Amino acid sequence: MCGIAGQFNFERLEPVEPDIIRRMARSIAHRGPDDEGYFLRGPLGLGFRRLSIIDLAGGHQPMSDREQTVCVIFNGEIYNFKELRAELEQHGHAFRTRCDTEVIVHGYKQWGPAVFGRLNGMFGLASWDVERRRLVVARDAMGIKLVYYKIAAGRLTFGSEIRALLAAEPTLPDVDPTALNLFLKFRYTPSPLTIFRGIRKLAPGTMLVVEHGKCTEARWYDYTPVPFPKSKSEEEATNELLDLYKGAVKRHLLSDVPVGILLSGGLDSGLLLALMQEHGRQWPAYTVGYGKTFEDDELADAAESAALLGARHVPVQLDRSEFERSLPSIVSSLEEPIASSSIVPMYFVCRRAREDVKVVLVGQGPDELFCGYKRHLGIHYGDAWRMLPHPVRQAIGSAVKRLPRNETAKRGIYALGIQDPLARFEHVFSLAPAERIAGLFRSGPPANALGHVESWTALLRETEYLDELGCFQHLEIRSSLPDELLMFADKLSMAHGLEVRVPYLDRTVVEFAERLNVSMKIRGRRGKWLHREVCKRFLPAALLKRQKRGFAVNVVDQWFQSSTNSTLSELLLDRTSIMFELLDPEPVRLLLEDHRAGKDDNHKLLFSLSMFEQWLRGIYSAPDVSAAVNQ
Repeated sequence: MCGIAGQFNFERLEPVEPDIIRRMARSIAHRGPDDEGYFLRGPLGLGFRRLSIIDLAGGHQPMSDREQTVCVIFNGEIYNFKELRAELEQHGHAFRTRCDTEVIVHGYKQWGPAVFGRLNGMFGLASWDVERRRLVVARDAMGIKLVYYKIAAGRLTFGSEIRALLAAEPTLPDVDPTALNLFLKFRYTPSPLTIFRGIRKLAPGTMLVVEHGKCTEARWYDYTPVPFPKSKSEEEATNELLDLYKGAVKRHLLSDVPVGILLSGGLDSGLLLALMQEHGRQWPAYTVGYGKTFEDDELADAAESAALLGARHVPVQLDRSEFERSLPSIVSSLEEPIASSSIVPMYFVCRRAREDVKVVLVGQGPDELFCGYKRHLGIHYGDAWRMLPHPVRQAIGSAVKRLPRNETAKRGIYALGIQDPLARFEHVFSLAPAERIAGLFRSGPPANALGHVESWTALLRETEYLDELGCFQHLEIRSSLPDELLMFADKLSMAHGLEVRVPYLDRTVVEFAERLNVSMKIRGRRGKWLHREVCKRFLPAALLKRQKRGFAVNVVDQWFQSSTNSTLSELLLDRTSIMFELLDPEPVRLLLEDHRAGKDDNHKLLFSLSMFEQWLRGIYSAPDVSAAVNQ
């Protein structure tokens, strides 16, 4: 895991300024404290920071072939690099290191940009083709790693983090109102937008190709899931999924440095730990807890899981005062406002894990892949809703609309009547009705904000063989999962120089899951059926019966709901808050007032507004750009 940065003056071809490239790379030194490197050739400059994981002595970047025809900077891990290396050696390529980066170098030399389709891993990379004078910048298929970029005045500037781009700018860019509208809807900013005007992020599975004085964006991962034949039996499917899980875990454990696991008390990380234990070590397992007074504390469950599976359990205690005290640092690490309460435990558990290890595995993915959320049940049973007589649907829908905009109503029956897939996706994931969010803006929200999310429209073209639920999942796996959950996992782990790996999002697993019939995912009122069948082969009955609670994050929601006079609420009532340059303070005050009075459950939208103001104060109160990007 590392950090990349670069700049290419592709129109006028004037030389890059070496100081800018060095400043960009050093702004992300936390991502790679072990090494740095540079490639400066006329209009192109590449910078790199390294966190050494594989081939500690031989993985220096930027990396080129012997003939100096291809140069690569790469952030991530390629898990099938040994197989690709053997294939490339058969084509006559000679290798000098044991590093996965060199496979990308020779793979690009052999296949050009088509090499990305052969890579099983996570990556944000840039490849410079010397002979063709072509620069290609790419992001992995699942979007586990990030690439930000800006195109202006014939120049491409890019990096693993926004702060690398800000280090190349004389002034901070403005907030993008369209992105802000989407953030308030979803609590994250969908690709390709960012909260900053003019700064974008590559959508998962896409690349930028710069040559002949032009820069174009294209989707390199164009995957259309074709359902398996119905003849596949339950036993066959279970065995196949287990084999895929075992292969993914084995690949993700490849490392020349210590590895651990982030362990909750639930099934997903429990199965992951059980599969890790087949490789014969006592892995350290890290869990966040909040104390016995909280129902969602998972320390006892996780400790029991670790003991049953032979791991060394490491508890991480967190209290409310530490949460509020550390929130500015957490928000700064994220670079963009993210209003998921999961950011809190993730930050602290990664900080503790880094004291012992450089790599951790995490059990993210099965809920999205195998329908583990209530929203999936709602979409699946939409056909039953549409079979009801229209007057009945109308009456129920009207009643649901009058309910508070809570989780049940948001994912409930009313959403099932929405036919357009993008509109349904927006409704299910939005934190509040569109009119409530529109009323927060001083001059009204930007028109058709959703129309700026080009990546979602492109994804819909890949769902021609899928049913309604499959289409929804395809969007979810390539939008909210990478742009929210995986985004903050990357930022908060790398803030401490820790690499997070996600075995359940191995391409082989994702592509298998997307081809399954819904009956392999949902049975009755419960999802994740096939995943649970695999779990039954490894986990004790007591663990299988535990209720889903997540990574002990609901406590943070409780803190916010109960802290009506807390620092977070004060931000919303302070008329001098920076956010009120764009938003109207009166409807924000009414949101908080209705929440306190119990008229509406607005805690998620209020938390989003608080996080936005925290972010604004952190980035814009810095005396200059260099201070903002190095805080």
